[in-house]
Amino acid sequence: MNPQDAPDAAAGLSPTLAASPGPSSPTARRPVLVPLLGLLALAALVTSLLLWQKLSNIQEQLARQTADTGAQALEARASARQAQELARDTAARVAVFEARLSEIALQRSQLQDLMQSLSRSRDENLVVDIESAIRLAQQQAQLTGSVEPLLAALRSADQRVQRAAQPRLTSLQRAIARDIDRIKAAAVSDTPSLLVKLDELVRLADELVLANAVAPAAALAKASPLAPEARPAWWQRGLQRVLDEARGLVRLSRVEEPEAALLSPEQSFFLRENFKLKLLNARLGLLARQMDSARADLQAARAALDKYFEPGARNTQSAATLLRQVQEQMKQLQLPRVDDTLAALTTAAAGR
Repeated sequence: MNPQDAPDAAAGLSPTLAASPGPSSPTARRPVLVPLLGLLALAALVTSLLLWQKLSNIQEQLARQTADTGAQALEARASARQAQELARDTAARVAVFEARLSEIALQRSQLQDLMQSLSRSRDENLVVDIESAIRLAQQQAQLTGSVEPLLAALRSADQRVQRAAQPRLTSLQRAIARDIDRIKAAAVSDTPSLLVKLDELVRLADELVLANAVAPAAALAKASPLAPEARPAWWQRGLQRVLDEARGLVRLSRVEEPEAALLSPEQSFFLRENFKLKLLNARLGLLARQMDSARADLQAARAALDKYFEPGARNTQSAATLLRQVQEQMKQLQLPRVDDTLAALTTAAAGR
């Protein structure tokens, strides 16, 4: 505010004073206006200083905020740069991880193929071992005439299949269980009793009566119906002696087989030896577990017994009974087969 404007301001502030006429003169009012003008100037100066200071503070604050904003912008640029670098590093790591993941997936597939191959190989080896053990046990059972080796092999195979726990071997386990039940239910003849009966037949071979043999006089006399309780007279004894001698000279008998009637005494010896040889061969075949050969020898012995020996004689009937018993028991010597287990092993080995 200019000092020239002070009178105008003073006039504006107190129009009444200016308008009203007073006793004082203009020189008298001048000392009063000067201080007022000084105060107003001082107030204006203070106000300007305050405004200037406030403006300076605002400028400083703006400058500080601008500096802070610049610093934050720099930090943001640095963070963005770091984020870009981190993104590039992350992308590179992701690429590496994807490559490793693909390698791991490939290795896993290869490992699965290898495990499946090993599992198939293990199952195949298990099937081959079980089949070999069962066939060996079957041979041992045929040689010994006992089913115990076969049962032991089947039980061992069942335990091995259970430990393997493979679903594809379930049918094999069921087949083994069926064969075990069949073998337990089968009736097998006693081999020692058969051997005893064959030995008895060999012993009876020398006592068998041939179909064309001549009956001794004592036997004829024993078979005569004339058996009086009292002692016969001399003429009766003489007549009986004549009759006995007549019967010894002439003999009438019925021979079913013509070959038996034509045998000479020398041939009858070889016939008995041949009969005993058939029985001994059957005995050896039984011990060697050659059942077909033993049955064939027994059948030949049975044919010779029916063809060349007297069927009504007691020894012949006893030999025929023993021979029939041996043949019946030979039918029960056939060991039960394990066809179900072998078929299941073949199926498992084929991979079905």
